Amino acid sequence: MIDRLKMIKLLILDVDGVMTDGRIIFDSNGVESKFFNVKDGHGIKMLQRAGIEVGIISGRQSKVVAIRAAELGIEQVFQKATDKLAPYRQILDDTGLSDKEVAFIGDDLIDIPVLRRVGFAAAPADAVEEVIPFVHFVTKNSGGWGAVRELSDLLLKAQGRWEELTARYFKEE
Repeated sequence: MIDRLKMIKLLILDVDGVMTDGRIIFDSNGVESKFFNVKDGHGIKMLQRAGIEVGIISGRQSKVVAIRAAELGIEQVFQKATDKLAPYRQILDDTGLSDKEVAFIGDDLIDIPVLRRVGFAAAPADAVEEVIPFVHFVTKNSGGWGAVRELSDLLLKAQGRWEELTARYFKEE
């Protein structure tokens, strides 16, 4: 597993059930809300500081996702992807990366084609059971409750970047 993680230059995230707990809330005006975990966001920012790019491929279209992605500086964002392999291939073409240099975390059947291709495949603890045979790692945390952060920390530690990126938090003044 560590050897696979050392190769990763890009982490692609599913949204509903990974970055969120899968709930979609609509108010009486039809305005959509989602809940994102700030710890996941910090993990994404640390990955970016380490030079690991982060992207999103989501099966749904949501303004909220576009806002969150922009806030986190995620540029590779594909929504309404009913076939996630198409945007995945586009990301590979755009970045020049190979499958073995990409990690993906997904939680449902639609994610399996990409999970099967990437160098490192992960799923949150509450992923549907059919996904599990196709991943290298299952987080202890559920989607929307720190699964992305858990994977981010794992990547940074495997690549020997954890101490460097977190030293400022532990330094005494």
